[in-house]
Amino acid sequence: MSDPLLRWRPEFPILGTCTYLVSHSLGAMPRSARTQAARFLDAWETRGVRAWSEGWWHISRETGDLLAPVLGVPAGSVTMVQNVSVAQSVLVSSLDFTAARRRIVVPQLDFPTNHYVFEGWRRHGAEVVYAESPDGVTHPLETWLPLIDERTALVCCSLVLFRNSSITDAAAVIARAHAVGARVVLDVYQATGTLPLDLTALGVDFAVGGSVKWLCGGPGAGYLYVRPDIAGTLQPAATGWAAHARPFAFETGPMVYADGEERFASGTPNVSAWTIAQAGYRIVNEIGVPAIRAKSLRQTRRILDHALDRGWRVRTPVDDARRGGTVTIDVPDSTRLAEALIARDVIIDHRPGAGIRMAPHFYTTDDEIDHALAVMDELTEQFTIQKSR
Repeated sequence: MSDPLLRWRPEFPILGTCTYLVSHSLGAMPRSARTQAARFLDAWETRGVRAWSEGWWHISRETGDLLAPVLGVPAGSVTMVQNVSVAQSVLVSSLDFTAARRRIVVPQLDFPTNHYVFEGWRRHGAEVVYAESPDGVTHPLETWLPLIDERTALVCCSLVLFRNSSITDAAAVIARAHAVGARVVLDVYQATGTLPLDLTALGVDFAVGGSVKWLCGGPGAGYLYVRPDIAGTLQPAATGWAAHARPFAFETGPMVYADGEERFASGTPNVSAWTIAQAGYRIVNEIGVPAIRAKSLRQTRRILDHALDRGWRVRTPVDDARRGGTVTIDVPDSTRLAEALIARDVIIDHRPGAGIRMAPHFYTTDDEIDHALAVMDELTEQFTIQKSR
């Protein structure tokens, strides 16, 4: 079967050295990332301090506007930050936990950094409440909705859970939160670039994520989306001079916040990382996330069918509508198996309590998937024989 997305393979050098099935953790580097890095270095080398006024100072807006179509949000609504921890800190510092609304509802299975950031706000009056998972894998709506009430200031919702790639019914969570006057931050880290997003239509208040994974943008390029109609009402306590309305006036004293995405900035922009991230953003925009999603569903189904045929425990939803871009397989000796796969140049990863995570992307061939599964078959059989001796 012809696969038009494979024309992008030459753009990713690592694909010629191994079977790369770990884009849910670190997307392959595009060749054009090196060009983008050179763009930054050339400006520094040849323009020196003049580079600030010749583009560096506005790199957050330039990069955020490239990402905006992937998120389904308007230009000027995405602020680039270092990572999700910074994005969540800026966001939560905009809220008041001294009044009746002091509850933060967060899923038990969320990525730990969200727990850590929100727990830190207990000292400022926040009450952190966890939506528990009945099986350690999923978060049914009945674990969420009763916790969201008039005491709730913020609900954190991961659109795709990192351990098992399960998709959360974010629309239902947002509807419940808005019905009681609470706001929602959607963590789209494991979704952006592999799951079509329309955050504007969804009506979410905030979204956070990063570029390390499906966006192939590398580390240091996190992002924060704030719904434009509420952005001007927020005054983050976690801030810095780049968020000032007149940063180069060097005014002392209280903060005067900028309008637009700059309002949620902090200190000096991370020019190099945000310049490099643009390479991956451009490729994802050119391909289009719907085409990436269609291929992802077909190839993750290929992995799922193989695993189910062998009786392996699959942690990822089998239903296409509930599955992100990763398949998590929990087999005996999964930690050891992961190490053995990587030693054979089948690059995957492992998460405690979940198993081996495998993730094809738009540049993955069917033959690579079949090779990875064949190696997995060989190794599991070898481990079984060793145990029986």
